[in-house]
Amino acid sequence: MRHLRVLCAIADTGSVRKAALQLGMTQPALSTQLHRIERTIGGALFTRQQTGSHPTALGHSVLSRARPIIGEMATLVAAARQEAVGAEQLKLRIGSVGSRAVPAWLRKVHDRLPDTDTTIHVDISAIALLRMIATEQLDTAFVHESEGFPLRIPAGTEHRVLLDREPQFLAMSVRHPAATQPVVRLADLAEDTWMVDPTADHEYAAMRRAFSAAGLDPRVLQVRDNATAAELVASGEAVRPCQPTSVPVPGTVVRPLHGDPLGVRLLLTWRTDTLTTPTLDALYTDLRTAYLDLARANPTYLAWLLRHNRSLPHLLGAAGSPPDRGHLPARTGGAERLRTNSD
Repeated sequence: MRHLRVLCAIADTGSVRKAALQLGMTQPALSTQLHRIERTIGGALFTRQQTGSHPTALGHSVLSRARPIIGEMATLVAAARQEAVGAEQLKLRIGSVGSRAVPAWLRKVHDRLPDTDTTIHVDISAIALLRMIATEQLDTAFVHESEGFPLRIPAGTEHRVLLDREPQFLAMSVRHPAATQPVVRLADLAEDTWMVDPTADHEYAAMRRAFSAAGLDPRVLQVRDNATAAELVASGEAVRPCQPTSVPVPGTVVRPLHGDPLGVRLLLTWRTDTLTTPTLDALYTDLRTAYLDLARANPTYLAWLLRHNRSLPHLLGAAGSPPDRGHLPARTGGAERLRTNSD
């Protein structure tokens, strides 16, 4: 490549002297190098005249091949340098099930770790997210665990409980007879068609478990598309379990179920070899804060949380306070290990 650059410099400047200045060499040294190149190729590449150095026919042939090679090499080096810089940038790969807390959580993570390349992968399946952690595609994931159907946490992965039990509320049409009630009983919905997403882990099984305990056997409709599901609920064709932080779409209301027959556990999971304890603490704090901020905006759910969680008043007091700066993800397998906390 050095020899090719020498030939191009002489051709571009039209002078061995000018080419030597451009390349930071002495003129004798460059002349010696040019003679060595010509001996290697087997012919003269330039004619030396009073007006300067001009390529011979052989020189033109060599230069026509040299310039693309130099250009490709420059592109290769630039791309390699850019990739090397990207590899040096710290990365944090977050996974999550669908939750209204995710956008606020991400904003807090970006603010806390502005120099980290943070990405998010959202999937309705907690099992799929845990599999991605096990195969090193994710560093951490926020997941839901249906009550009565514990998730299998992969080897090399740990978890911390965000909320031991989140009740599932119910979305129904505003025209539903039970929509006027502050709390809805399962028995009032025995004749309704219930809707479930078949791709959500154990949601259908958990629903059937609750029906069986109540001595009910309602119809169940499986719908994957959220937009279609919302339209079916608004039209009165079906009712649908939902997160207690859900905002009703037009034509629907969200109500708690009497006795809380459906519930999930909220977990933050992570790979033990990629995140340091300070990073994990920071991610957990930011997620908890984002989640509790949603609860504050929902009086019905906030009242439920205060009744069922003795530590919640303290957490609500801390949720709005600014978090401490966290540390970045670890680069090696020697990251600290965080003990599972189920409090």
